[in-house]
Amino acid sequence: MIANPLSKAWVWLGLCGLLLASPAQAETKGRFLGGIPTEYPAWFKESFLHLKEDIAEAKTTGKRVMLIFHQNNCPYCNALVERNLSQKDIEDAVRKQFDVVAINMWGDKEVTGLDGKAYTEKGFAAANKVQFTPTILFFDETGQVVLRLNGYVPPARFKTAIDYVGQRQEKTMSYRDYAAAHEPVPAQGEMRAEAFFRPAPFDLVPKGKPIAVFFEQKDCPACDELHAKVLPDKATRQVIGRFHAVQLNMWGNDPVVTPDGKRTTAREWAKALDVKYAPTIVLFDANGREVIRSEAFFKVFHTQGIFSYVDSGAYKKEPSFQRYLEGRAEAVRQSGKDVDIWRLADEPADKRP
Repeated sequence: MIANPLSKAWVWLGLCGLLLASPAQAETKGRFLGGIPTEYPAWFKESFLHLKEDIAEAKTTGKRVMLIFHQNNCPYCNALVERNLSQKDIEDAVRKQFDVVAINMWGDKEVTGLDGKAYTEKGFAAANKVQFTPTILFFDETGQVVLRLNGYVPPARFKTAIDYVGQRQEKTMSYRDYAAAHEPVPAQGEMRAEAFFRPAPFDLVPKGKPIAVFFEQKDCPACDELHAKVLPDKATRQVIGRFHAVQLNMWGNDPVVTPDGKRTTAREWAKALDVKYAPTIVLFDANGREVIRSEAFFKVFHTQGIFSYVDSGAYKKEPSFQRYLEGRAEAVRQSGKDVDIWRLADEPADKRP
């Protein structure tokens, strides 16, 4: 999935916190499964990757720029194209309102940023702190980022995002409020509990452990899928168990003491953190500093990787989550086990015949 190889040193450091197998065990290297190549639509803009010019050209036709960071064999990028953009109403809305520019987060083409500086594609991705693919930046006519989507979101949620930006709704309300109004959630049903969630009171002042905050809401199909198809994975539960993990209703008024000692409510803290939708998982280190968050749809490998990235302390030396994932995958494969980046928890972990 990752086009840019990680140094051997990172592999031998065992970023995933796993023990490498003995030479006898490692004679058969595990397979890498789940990568999916993607053919991007012909109607994407053939851009010279001069961002200021792209935005100016889009403005002349009443459009805005949608910038998509992708990478080779990324199954989530494939889902964006083959599940979202394959739907006629979504494709029509995107083509009518946006010029779509694609950037390979590991590519070497020259990109001219809004600051006038020249970057490689991978340098530009790093400058914009791209940690997941696809990451989408929506720009207004002045070059300001109106909205950012970090990772794959399903069709209905994606349509809400393009309507918000394409119809200039940011002039009247925040995306969080717009999404809440256009994705109504009935006030019924309960959030699904997990044994690793700490009960109230929610005091998140650091106590020597990293912190995981699951922002969810009632009657949430995406939350149900997380609990039913991702979190049951044994290894994932083990690494989450090393966190001070809590579940908060992002629209609720439960009292919370934040990692920096501020007293607030779950609703107000979610708003302050710019949590836009459920589920969003925000991970803090043992000092209470936010390291990374998951706010899109990820399967077992990526979800487990996000927690391991913080728990192992790898984030201190490797600022790129994607590079960390490659090292983690390589270490697992060297032990003779398969890596399936597209597996859910209710699917077999090893498909070797």
